[in-house]
Amino acid sequence: MPDRTVDLRSDTLTQPTAAMKEAIASAALGDDCYNEDPTVHRLQELAAAKVGTEAALYVPTGTMANSCALLTHTQAGDEVLFEELSHMYNWECGAFANIAGLAARTLSTPDGIVRPEQLEAAIRPYNPHFAPPTLVCIENTHNNHAGLAWSPAQVEAAAQVVHQRGAKMHMDGARIFNAALAHNAEVKDYSRHVDSLMFCISKGLSAPVGSLLCGSRAFIDEAYRMRKRLGGAMRQAGIIAAAGVIALEQMVDRLVEDHANAHTLAAGLNAIEGISAIYPKEFGTNILLMDVADLGWTTANLIDKWTAHGIRCNPRPPSRVRLLTHRHISADDVQYVIDVTKDLVD
Repeated sequence: MPDRTVDLRSDTLTQPTAAMKEAIASAALGDDCYNEDPTVHRLQELAAAKVGTEAALYVPTGTMANSCALLTHTQAGDEVLFEELSHMYNWECGAFANIAGLAARTLSTPDGIVRPEQLEAAIRPYNPHFAPPTLVCIENTHNNHAGLAWSPAQVEAAAQVVHQRGAKMHMDGARIFNAALAHNAEVKDYSRHVDSLMFCISKGLSAPVGSLLCGSRAFIDEAYRMRKRLGGAMRQAGIIAAAGVIALEQMVDRLVEDHANAHTLAAGLNAIEGISAIYPKEFGTNILLMDVADLGWTTANLIDKWTAHGIRCNPRPPSRVRLLTHRHISADDVQYVIDVTKDLVD
């Protein structure tokens, strides 16, 4: 067994802080299904204020938040547009089809950022032969494009086309605070351009459970009904919402440490002959992709070699892995991964 473990699989691995555990132990509780949990109310109000929307809804997972948005914005038989490598299209069990009853089309991009001209071509005018294109979903930061962060201006340009065509835009902003920090912006700079936005508190923000779906008061009122429909009504949910309050109050600014570690890791891996670490030159966050094809290795080969040294990652076959930095990955851990990898290649 290796003496050391460096787990880069996901920022969902983060454990609650001591302050979160204290807040959990002392949280004021009520029955959230009756809309009576004061700590859930506090978290929702804080989230809405933080991202600049009228209201927010606490849900158990990001996938449920996205599903609630699909159900609220659309009717069965409508069409939704996704970027082709997006989480909502690829990694959420086909909820757009088997839960929301939607047709889907995908848009190919080099970096996860959908251009206005693509939307102009893709959002078709009314035709009785077509499913009505009523919703466009974007992802920021983009998980499968090495954590690239959209800028507020890019979101605004895309949203202008979407709204001009009579459709709505939802942002899967699971790591939206990472995006905002990468652009030295506020989440409010993004939310003003979209019709809804969700973000996770259980990733880099280190809370143990949950995501927030944010939007107008009318949108959230209907999304509340959709949460119930999906089985997301909770009871004394303040016991977990309390950690979310701490996450938003104390854990946002430290995300820049994760970005710095990811940048160092990418630079160190790229210095090893035969390895390609894919990380945005600008506006990178805490995600990178590593490709070992030029070494003649497969994803499985790399994982076997790293496992013997306690390094864990997320596979992206045939020759890539995904790496995420987070609160439990130190600068020393990053250097360890670089040194071990260099030794394996040499």
